[in-house]
Amino acid sequence: MQLSSLLWVFLAFTFSGSGVAQKVTQDQPDISSQVGQSVTLNCRYETSWRVYYLFWYKQLPSGQMTYLIQQYSGYSNARNGRYSVNFKKADKSISLIISSLQLEDSAKYFCALCDSQCLNLFISQPYRTCVK
Repeated sequence: MQLSSLLWVFLAFTFSGSGVAQKVTQDQPDISSQVGQSVTLNCRYETSWRVYYLFWYKQLPSGQMTYLIQQYSGYSNARNGRYSVNFKKADKSISLIISSLQLEDSAKYFCALCDSQCLNLFISQPYRTCVK
């Protein structure tokens, strides 16, 4: 399923009054950093699901959404190239770590929560990251 379809699923569940107890929050301010450095983006979530996935996406200035990494609730910290996560299930938090920053890392970053079959998707408000 493409992300645009997932976004419609998110919107449908958010505005349908479904009453589910899932929530994703990013409350860090926008971040600026330098090429070659690392940056950490924090995300908190609430869920009543026992099994779930967490995702990080970035939105390019063109509006295109790009998948970065996923974390399954039953596994320890995931890694995908320059992207890794610090997953703390007990604290219901997940941080995205981007290492060796490049100019093309300047984007909006979204954390998303999905049930075991990705039938329900909840997406946070974005972070803006600027690499200089």
